[in-house]
Amino acid sequence: MKQLFQHAAMTDGVTVRVAVNFLPEQSRVDAGKWFWVYHIRIENDGDEEIQLLTRHWRITDGRGVVNAVDGEGVVGEQPFLAPGQSHDYVSGCPLGTPHGSMQGHYTMRRGDGSYFDVAIPFFPLAASAPAA
Repeated sequence: MKQLFQHAAMTDGVTVRVAVNFLPEQSRVDAGKWFWVYHIRIENDGDEEIQLLTRHWRITDGRGVVNAVDGEGVVGEQPFLAPGQSHDYVSGCPLGTPHGSMQGHYTMRRGDGSYFDVAIPFFPLAASAPAA
């Protein structure tokens, strides 16, 4: 299953894996709108329970314009992950250019109440070339 994810980063025993796909059927290239879907798996390989509290994204379009997105949880959840557990979710990203990138971090809380940041790996957003 891990080979399905093209990008990964590990921080303090937590691995974040990302698979990303361009969705031409959700895009309106003629209107300057491109859309990607990404699947994220967060794996707790540590020895204590953690909770994902917030997300922090840096989304960069093909012109170099950076959009910071911060919020609570992921897709409306603030999941707890016991040692050995993982959490999957799927979300999407629209851009006004056919290329860009995403990266960021999650803020987590350990069972002892301490906080730490977990890296979300850099991943490119690249629209497929139109069929000839």
